[in-house]
Amino acid sequence: MTERNPNPAYKRIATEEAWVPAELMKLYKRELETKAINDPGFHSLWGFFGSESPRGQAMAARIQDLDDVRIKDMDDNGIDMQVVSLGSPGVQIFDPVEASAMARSFNDELAAGIARHPDRFVGLAAFSPLDPAEAAKELERGVTKLGLRGGILNSHTLGTYLDDEKYWPVFEAAEALDVPIYLHPQTPPASMIEPFLKRGLDAAVYGFACETGLHALRLMVAGIFDKFPKLQIILGHCGEGLPYWMSRINYMHSHISVTNRYEHVKPLKRSAREYLRENFLYTNSGVAWAPPIMFVRDVIGPERMMYAMDYPWQFEPSEVGEMDALPMDDAAKKQFFEGNARRIFRIAE
Repeated sequence: MTERNPNPAYKRIATEEAWVPAELMKLYKRELETKAINDPGFHSLWGFFGSESPRGQAMAARIQDLDDVRIKDMDDNGIDMQVVSLGSPGVQIFDPVEASAMARSFNDELAAGIARHPDRFVGLAAFSPLDPAEAAKELERGVTKLGLRGGILNSHTLGTYLDDEKYWPVFEAAEALDVPIYLHPQTPPASMIEPFLKRGLDAAVYGFACETGLHALRLMVAGIFDKFPKLQIILGHCGEGLPYWMSRINYMHSHISVTNRYEHVKPLKRSAREYLRENFLYTNSGVAWAPPIMFVRDVIGPERMMYAMDYPWQFEPSEVGEMDALPMDDAAKKQFFEGNARRIFRIAE
């Protein structure tokens, strides 16, 4: 184990840190009891983390807190600030109109928590993706009225992906506001999850990356960045695998898109490689390992890679020391741990 540096030449700003308010936790538990929604991934994930198991109870205590518990964990582990967002799946398993009302309430609650600790937290606005007009309004309200720094999209919504243009008002709003959307993982939807479940591969071990990488590529291939060329989408977990596949994605898409083989795949204005380098931002959340972090910094660019802990899902204090030991000089570490987050989320010095 590598000890963390107690006096680094940088602040540590963790950029993918989850929160689930008590009221939302109650709604999750009700769904676990009634099973009213066809979402086996939700029931697998929250059936464990919402349980009375020691791991579930520890998780529940941390993920619902925006005060003493969270701040003590940050202090004990050298985390100066968190970018807090509504934990997956957020409000996205509920009726879209009801979910919009929930998002407004939870954004107000998050903003109140930030106001109590303005030097420790900033936040991202939740919204109901399948209620597109209200989603755009709530993102705008969250940013302009509540001081939130972008939006959180917990990937698919009961199997619906947002590559259909009717869901794009929220992306239009994000570009106009000049704020990013964090595309956070979900467990695969019912139509996709079955091969993952038997061997426990449905969540962070592999299913998250498959599902969220798929969503990111669907958006790209649909032409979202041609429509909104300044839009920035954040991917965690070192890019959900996409930077490692960038060469093959770029080559194959450039050929497929001109063959008319697929009705909904047309040539784009730029290459897949360019979109991955110019319209996506990346964090290392859940990947406290130098080789993939250095790879993403190398092939994407150091100005697009940020630090994240993935609290409290993967709360491993020893990982802070591993990140302090990255093979970078102090200037590069300051950019990774602090500088990029300050620029992207507009966090004052």
